[in-house]
Amino acid sequence: MINIKIEGVPYQVKEGLTILEAAKACGYEIPSLCAFNHGECNSGSCRVCLVEATGARGLVASCVYPVSEGMEIRISTPKAVEARRRSVELLLSNHNQNCQQCDKNGKCELLHVANITGAREGAFAGEKTEVFYDDVAPALVRDTSKCILCGRCIARCANAHGLGILGFENRGFHTIVAPAENRSFADSPCIQCGQCVTVCPTGALMEKSEIDKIDEAMRAGKHVIVQAAPAVRASLGEEFGYPVGTPVTGKMIAALRRLGFERVYDVNFGADLTIMEEGTELLGRLTKGGVLPMITSCSPGWINYAEYNYGDLLPHLSSCKSPHQMQGAIIKSYWAQQKGIAPEDIFVVSIMPCVAKKFEKEREQEKVNGIPDVDAVLTTRELARMIRRSGMLFNRLPDEDWDQDIMGDYTGAGVIFGVTGGVMEAALRTVYFKLTGKEYGKIVFEEVRGHDAGIREASIDINGTVVNVAIASGMKSASVLLDEIRAGTSKYQFIEIMGCPGGCINGGGQSYVRPAFLPNEEDDILDTYKEKRAKALYSEDERQVIRQSHNNPQIKELYEKFLGEPNSHLSHELLHTTYAAREGFND
Repeated sequence: MINIKIEGVPYQVKEGLTILEAAKACGYEIPSLCAFNHGECNSGSCRVCLVEATGARGLVASCVYPVSEGMEIRISTPKAVEARRRSVELLLSNHNQNCQQCDKNGKCELLHVANITGAREGAFAGEKTEVFYDDVAPALVRDTSKCILCGRCIARCANAHGLGILGFENRGFHTIVAPAENRSFADSPCIQCGQCVTVCPTGALMEKSEIDKIDEAMRAGKHVIVQAAPAVRASLGEEFGYPVGTPVTGKMIAALRRLGFERVYDVNFGADLTIMEEGTELLGRLTKGGVLPMITSCSPGWINYAEYNYGDLLPHLSSCKSPHQMQGAIIKSYWAQQKGIAPEDIFVVSIMPCVAKKFEKEREQEKVNGIPDVDAVLTTRELARMIRRSGMLFNRLPDEDWDQDIMGDYTGAGVIFGVTGGVMEAALRTVYFKLTGKEYGKIVFEEVRGHDAGIREASIDINGTVVNVAIASGMKSASVLLDEIRAGTSKYQFIEIMGCPGGCINGGGQSYVRPAFLPNEEDDILDTYKEKRAKALYSEDERQVIRQSHNNPQIKELYEKFLGEPNSHLSHELLHTTYAAREGFND
């Protein structure tokens, strides 16, 4: 600990902290655009957090300047206050200020610090940097007119995935953030995960909205069916003032019905179906000498990464579609057959925590007879926008239940798909039963649980058969396991990989986690939000009467009446897919 003073008041703080971090620990929040945002910080280039400090020449950027013994820090001197205001005004001078039309309105950090610092619009008038607008890719939109060159997106791509999709292009006044050579996301090896969107302080990076597609389908008289992923219920409440990690399943269902969807289903049914197909596939590889280790295929960001960077390892991937694609395929086949509706008259909407799902649904391999399994994907944030524009008061909605016809049942195994390690655990519950003929007594496989990014491993003894498993989230971690497979040194039979660090609970389409907009949360929320969302899903698993996918009665009925058995010919036609290696850049 070292001794410092802030505004003349003595404090003791940990050595090694920046002024910004030390001030926060002592009860001061210096206006900033780069701190407290999941660890992605620039090099003090925006100059928004300027303060005076003894021993420094002039004003210093508090986000990068370290505290030292005896330092005296002044935050509110006229010189510091004026400097911070001017810094924000300079950023505003090159910024597209169409705030009313911006999807980030209400969650824009630039507007937030402008209000705090008293920055004035139009304080500096003059030429603006040339604008580039990229909306070619299915999932992401880049608008350089709103970019403030903070570099947070660049850092997130590198820290989460070890990738450098985004970087600073050009020099000086002409600098922009873009893929190499200012290419579109569609022409770069971007995995479309949306992690860059989650840290962007403005609307410069956003998901590509598909709300208009749904409005059009409803106007056209389509049978518009909606299905929601498990992680959405653990995040949606944050959009309406609930504490982080509050499950709002019942109110979400009520909202979806009032938005006009004909049927409201849980993707957990699709997750249970995935386990039946994927677990059977794994058992086949273990007993018949198939390609091992087998790697999960639920995360489209991970699939994109594999196709771009590990094309030689694609045979290791499970051939199973992701849960919402499987469920979409069943809706447009078995459900349509039961309801007497033509598949082309059905419009399936998936509510996802994931931006890459927008890309996934466009893949040719995700169509059956030329008809896409899923027609539109909304993120958690897009659903919140639809609810707000409807005038509904979310916290006053009743708690309602999913539609129960044909695909209403789900198990606890399906719920935990949204957490890193959840797919692995759900699969092990069923694989254990298939190998032993009895249920795993504890139900929970603690060995594979955890919400942090990185690599976890375990050895599971199932009736004398030892299955070595590993879990990774974020491509930076996944690459370690993939390089072992490539080198022939991997000891695993089964690997779960999720694209986003922490899994779907931290997906690129989830609610923004910004301390500035979460006044009722504790100071360490950026360290605990993934844990809180994970607990919401694990608690729902614990509340379920049935917690193993193979015991879902409607899944059993689906196989008896329609699919035959897991991995049958019809199952492969509807529920499985293929992959293809891709070049990093398209000319």
